Amino acid sequence: MRNILVLGGTRFFGKRLVERLFQDADTQVTILTRGITKDGFGSRVNRLNVDRTDAKALAEAVRDTVWDVVYDNICFSPDEAAAASRIFAETAKRYILTSSLSVYDPGPGILREADFDPLSFPLRLGAKEDFNYQEGKRLAETVLLTQAAFPAAAVRFPIVLGTDDYTKRLHFHIEHVLEGKAIGVPNPGALISFIRSDEAADFLYGLGFSQLAGPVNACSDGTLAIGDILNIIGQKTGREAVVLSETADQDMSPFGIEESWYMDTAKARGAGFQFLKLAEWFPELIGELATELNASLRKRE
Repeated sequence: MRNILVLGGTRFFGKRLVERLFQDADTQVTILTRGITKDGFGSRVNRLNVDRTDAKALAEAVRDTVWDVVYDNICFSPDEAAAASRIFAETAKRYILTSSLSVYDPGPGILREADFDPLSFPLRLGAKEDFNYQEGKRLAETVLLTQAAFPAAAVRFPIVLGTDDYTKRLHFHIEHVLEGKAIGVPNPGALISFIRSDEAADFLYGLGFSQLAGPVNACSDGTLAIGDILNIIGQKTGREAVVLSETADQDMSPFGIEESWYMDTAKARGAGFQFLKLAEWFPELIGELATELNASLRKRE
C-alpha cells in the first residue's frame, strides 16, 4: 500500500491530483489543509486540518508516519520549506514541490532549468510575507534541493488553465471581449507557456513514480502569443478584441507580459514524460468557457 500525503489538494490541479490517486487501489491518500475549503472526497481520504505555516502544528499532525510521496502544492517561502525539510527528514521517501515558471525572469529565448539554479542561489530564510512570489518560490526550491535529506523534485509549472481555474485569468479575457471592453496588453507578440489542470495533475502523479529529481519544467507542447489568445477568443465569440498598450489597472491583461516567458521540457521528455499539444486543447477550452460566460452575460442582461 502506497501512502501519499498531499499538502493542499482541495481545488484546481491539486484536487485533480487527489482524484487521480484514487484510481490506484493500493494507494492511501491523506490531504493536509486548513479545513476551510470543502473537498467532496468523502471517506476516500484521510484529513489533517492544520495551517502548514505553523511548523509545530504541522509536525504534530504528521508525526512519524512514513510517506512514499509528499506532494507540496502550498509551499511559498523558505521558512515553510525549511520546516518541511526538518519534519519529513526521516519519513518522506520522495518529496515533490509545486514550483513555478515565475522563478525565471522573462526573456527572448526558451527557458531551461539551468537558467535558474537553486543550488547556487543565495539562501535567505523568511516567511511568505517577506518575499514576492518569485523570490519565495526560488528560495523554497533552494532550501528543499540543498538541505533536505529526502529525494526532492521542484516542478516548474507555467500558468495553469482549465474550467476549474479559480483565478479566472482566462475568464477575464473572454468576458472583456464579450462585453466590448478594452484589454491592456503591453506586448501582443510575447510568447507564453501554459498547461491544462488535468495535465498538471497527471504530471505530478507520474512524477511520484519517477526518480527524476531537482528542478523540472512541465508545460504543454507549444506556445501562444498573447495576441494569438485574443484572436482565438475573437473567433470563438464572433467579437473582435479591443487591445490597447495601456489601460486602467483593472483592465490590464493578467497575461500582459512585456517579454516572452516560455519553457523547454527536454528534461521531462527525456525521462519519458509526454505533454498535450497546446494548439489542440486551448481553442477547445476557449469555446467551452465562451459558451458558459456568454450564457451568464445574457442572464445578467
